[in-house]
Amino acid sequence: MIRSLVTSSGTALLLSLCGETLAQQPVQGGPPNAPDQTPAFERQTRAPALEDDVALTTTPVAEGLVHPWGLAFVDNDLALVTERSGRLRAVDLQSGTLSEPIEGLPEIDARGQGGLFDVSLDPDFADNRRIYFSYAEPRGDGKNGTAVARGVLGQDHGRLEDVEVIFRQTPAWDSTKHFGSVLVWDNEGRLYVTLGERSLPESRQLAQDLSTHLGKIVRIHADGSIPDGNPFADGQNASVAKDGLAEIWSYGHRNVQGAALSPESGKLWTIEHGPKGGDELNVPEPGKNYGWPIITYGEDYNGAPIGEGLTAKEGMEQPIYYWDPVIAPGDMTFYQGERFPGWQGNLIIASLSPGGLVRLALDGERVSGEQRLAQSLGRVRAVTEGPDGALWVLTDASNGALIRITPEDE
Repeated sequence: MIRSLVTSSGTALLLSLCGETLAQQPVQGGPPNAPDQTPAFERQTRAPALEDDVALTTTPVAEGLVHPWGLAFVDNDLALVTERSGRLRAVDLQSGTLSEPIEGLPEIDARGQGGLFDVSLDPDFADNRRIYFSYAEPRGDGKNGTAVARGVLGQDHGRLEDVEVIFRQTPAWDSTKHFGSVLVWDNEGRLYVTLGERSLPESRQLAQDLSTHLGKIVRIHADGSIPDGNPFADGQNASVAKDGLAEIWSYGHRNVQGAALSPESGKLWTIEHGPKGGDELNVPEPGKNYGWPIITYGEDYNGAPIGEGLTAKEGMEQPIYYWDPVIAPGDMTFYQGERFPGWQGNLIIASLSPGGLVRLALDGERVSGEQRLAQSLGRVRAVTEGPDGALWVLTDASNGALIRITPEDE
């Protein structure tokens, strides 16, 4: 393998990586929001631009979705799609027909950024027909919090039965922003839940408070109970000054709306929204602190520094990659299919702004190249590899769509 060398100005010099062409310049995303900040290591940002000759065909499969968020394939012919407004729909992938909203969901707070978020099948769905979903749960007096519930999907896909809440983010907060939330199963059937810090100046500080769920990733069993291997499950962790809630996996996060399990390592990877600049890609390790709001590669929306304007501090983890300016990441997936053989092992990320998709080539847990794709799609909330090896995306719009992406020359 030939790796790119990068000068002090960030310019890539070598032009080959695993047989793929690298441009001499990084991806052009515009001037940074925080130009005085410097990365902690080579290729932590603005990796060399990837170039390939794969033209894409984008085929709308279903339209008329209201700000769709989460996508789960039941089989080759049927998928479940959440709409942030609080509706869960079944989509016939052959005809594009949308079902009526599936009945049986709990009350959902769909104000602002709140609503119905991710949906995921139980690892034993074929036997138990159970699905899991995350949503903004109203808690009274204008307060709310991210919750995770599960229920059994009827054979006609028209209703959920035996719905129960298995996790509730605490404390509740009077905010309509930064809920997270995506759901990822590990190879042992444990469920990761990503949680936002609710955005406001007071609540964001609680991302550092291990007695709360704000700005955390949690790991639970399918019934909501706590895995023994969680870093704070026994109330002890030498790397922190105080005990933490037993379900916490990692902390110091801002608003994680994308996550995927690496097919090679089995580790969880996450991507989170920075403020103005500073979107982060992380591989969260148990019990570790990812810094928000103490360290960040972004700045506040008014141009002021966040806190003391630090990008690094002892005891806090660096992102393996960051974007400045932002890509406003949605969800992401590791591509493993045959339709895009040159992309196998790459990370494909949904972008809300500037939109489309972002492709990252990886060298272990480092980014070696970046490409922007399909920006004509506009705001993309979710991307996943379908059973057919195509990429499937959801566009975030009042008239959103489920779109299938394949190579143009198929």
